[in-house]
Amino acid sequence: MANKKNQSPRPGWRPVKFGDVVQLSKARSQDPLADGIERYVGLENLEPGDLRIRSWGNVADGVTFTSVFNPGQVLFGKRRAYQRKVAVADFSGVCSGDIYVLETKDPKVLLPDLLPFICHTDDFFDHAVGTSAGSLSPRTNWTSLADFEFVLPPPDAQVQICERLASAQGAVEGLWQLVDSLNVLVKSFRENHFAGLPSEAFFRLDCAVAESAYGPRFPATLYSASGTVKTIRTTDMPEFGMLNFATAPTASVPEAMAIEHRLLPGDFLISRTGFTSGRAATFQEPPAEDGFTYIPAAFIVRLRLRAERLLSEYLVEYVQSIAGWSGIRRIQRGTQQLNISASALVRQRVPMPSPTEQKAFLAEMRSLVEARTVSLQRLSSTRRVLVALCNDAFVKGQR
Repeated sequence: MANKKNQSPRPGWRPVKFGDVVQLSKARSQDPLADGIERYVGLENLEPGDLRIRSWGNVADGVTFTSVFNPGQVLFGKRRAYQRKVAVADFSGVCSGDIYVLETKDPKVLLPDLLPFICHTDDFFDHAVGTSAGSLSPRTNWTSLADFEFVLPPPDAQVQICERLASAQGAVEGLWQLVDSLNVLVKSFRENHFAGLPSEAFFRLDCAVAESAYGPRFPATLYSASGTVKTIRTTDMPEFGMLNFATAPTASVPEAMAIEHRLLPGDFLISRTGFTSGRAATFQEPPAEDGFTYIPAAFIVRLRLRAERLLSEYLVEYVQSIAGWSGIRRIQRGTQQLNISASALVRQRVPMPSPTEQKAFLAEMRSLVEARTVSLQRLSSTRRVLVALCNDAFVKGQR
């Protein structure tokens, strides 16, 4: 997007610096609540690559932010710019000091609607990342951003570009709404199923457990790139129902340990400690080309279930439900470091309808999750198309 070497702008297009046409908003509020401001936005509320703000906090809950933003202004995350956090506000609020509130200096020179698309280009983020300073939490600054150069289209071209890019953004938004609807449908289907089961379908978990064990402890020195065993840690369970085989580290543990703790397809795994306490997943057969033996790490509880009583995937779904998670919360111990024990876990009453009912529920759930996955993939590809269109819109201004 920046004016490249040996290239000159098309007639009517002119090279400008970002700071020539864009400015930082100076609006501040020392008492947002008294000023009638209800929402605040932190960096965590800006989703990478998403031009909409979809979450926020309530000022009434307490906040120290003072930077005010209004609808139509652009919020840009200056910390860790590589995360590509930029969004257009559609409500008023206050935001973190790690967020710049941007606006055009003169709407007749640069259309406000074009600003977020400029900030969505690869060149803009490359410049922001390249001018960031700091190791653990790099930040760019306004002086550096203001020096970013790009080719400004003439007013009539700006209107045309905005129309095309707004149409692409509309497609992105439509897919976001579809994903949100599918998320609601998945949760509703899960909750309705478990809430509709009779009390006679609930039994203590231990009556369906053939074997339980904690993951083994071993010295960190046994971790080795040449190891033949991979360990599933809590960090390799990024969310409910998911195991990341790629991030599991290899280790050279004694053969007897590997045999004793080897994970088999269908094993139920649950994190017992820390902020992931209660997160569960089913161990599935790893990719055929993997070739590793897998064992659970020390902070994982492994349950080998009697499939004729309870399917591991079904238990994972139940733990995610309101009733199931309430049960997990009751057995968690500790304040700063939550922990659950295997003995307390297996004393919990969980649903065990017939295997046929469990399989029917799981089949329906898989179809819903698959629809959501496909929609997420389409969303991701459409967002990439939008970025490509943003890049292309300004490249066309050069010859």
